[in-house]
Amino acid sequence: MTGSSVESAVGRRVPESVRALSSLSRIDYADLFTLSTGQKAAPEQWARAMFGDVPDAGERFIWGVLLGLRLSRERSPDTVAGWRINGRGGDWIRLEAASWFLSCELLVRTSGGQVSLGTFLRYDRPPGRGVWRALSAVHRLLVPGVLRDAERRLRGVR
Repeated sequence: MTGSSVESAVGRRVPESVRALSSLSRIDYADLFTLSTGQKAAPEQWARAMFGDVPDAGERFIWGVLLGLRLSRERSPDTVAGWRINGRGGDWIRLEAASWFLSCELLVRTSGGQVSLGTFLRYDRPPGRGVWRALSAVHRLLVPGVLRDAERRLRGVR
């Protein structure tokens, strides 16, 4: 099946060219998941297919309650699922959100028949590292499905 294989890179294995798209002053955690796909769409379309226009109940729980991220609940051309769009290029879009203990960015990049989702975190206070350590394994299990589900949404397949 097209797009079924998802490759991942965590930590130092995330290419510097991808890390350079982060606007964080320091990256304490990085990962990158890449899906090979024939589905063509702009980075923002991919981001909205992954996360929607406003956070759903599960995203509000994970992002808002567990991570304490301050997200918009309103639909806006300036946000994706409550995350503020804080940068974009021809083949990428960067979303940001923060809590009192960490700053996060999601990077969606399309290139060469692939779509990638990168996650970058900066621990702003000591709880950041511990909270993310507890949640990161679940995050890494969920992201391949997020990419595959977005591909299905863009194809119009349920």
